[in-house]
Amino acid sequence: MGQVVFIMWRESVEALLVVGILHAWLSNTPEAAGGRRWLWGGVVLGLVLAALLALGIYSAQELLLDWQEQFQTLMVLVAAVLIVQMVLWMRAHGRTLKRDLEQDLSAKAAQRNWWGVALLAALAIAREGSEAVVFLYGTLAAAPQEQLPLMGLAAAGGLLLALATFWLLQLGGKVLNWRQFFLVTEIMLLFLAAALFVTGVEKMQALEWLPPLVDGLWDSTWLLSDMGRVGGVVAALTGYRAQPSLMTVLCFAGYWAVMWGMMRRRSRPGQGRA
Repeated sequence: MGQVVFIMWRESVEALLVVGILHAWLSNTPEAAGGRRWLWGGVVLGLVLAALLALGIYSAQELLLDWQEQFQTLMVLVAAVLIVQMVLWMRAHGRTLKRDLEQDLSAKAAQRNWWGVALLAALAIAREGSEAVVFLYGTLAAAPQEQLPLMGLAAAGGLLLALATFWLLQLGGKVLNWRQFFLVTEIMLLFLAAALFVTGVEKMQALEWLPPLVDGLWDSTWLLSDMGRVGGVVAALTGYRAQPSLMTVLCFAGYWAVMWGMMRRRSRPGQGRA
């Protein structure tokens, strides 16, 4: 459930950030005041597009009953890739997001292109909403069926938490700001992607797409069981396993080696920065 809360929280905050920037600019620019109606129309359109994606994924699962395990494995891995892509995108564009959006809005306002404002909002909401759909599906696919109702409550809790977080960040307090928020959640997202990747690797081993090489490479259950309440949360958010196979350990280590290389490259001057 921790994964669901975090996913909904992070994705909702990003969507609120974009909408907040657009709304603030339109509200503070007299000649662009008419664009606010188009902004909210774009928000509704983005939500509809995300809902259609959710319906499409659900329909695809229903049509592929004989391939359900394979489909769920694919979605878990896609969710992990999308999380990494989102982190890299925010590292490249996060610092200039506000400026870029306002410049785009200025051009659209000068041309009275309110359809462009609606499209901008729709794409932002659809992007975050579609990512949330894929992430949540990947997480729910790995969860026991009896936990699904609680997962729904966790998603609602994540949305409420996002609204509270956005309000605090808008206050511009010294305790928490956007820079700190994105830095902390970037690390958390990479761990979450690792957890989903490990789940996908284990599913591939269960499907015999990957060999385990060595089962139960070690047993740290005595220290922290990944089946317990605390250990389960740690496992869901980091990919920790008390009795991993050698293949799982190698894939986990390979994931972090690739992430270290990619993040180091993005941190170099002139690379990955707008």
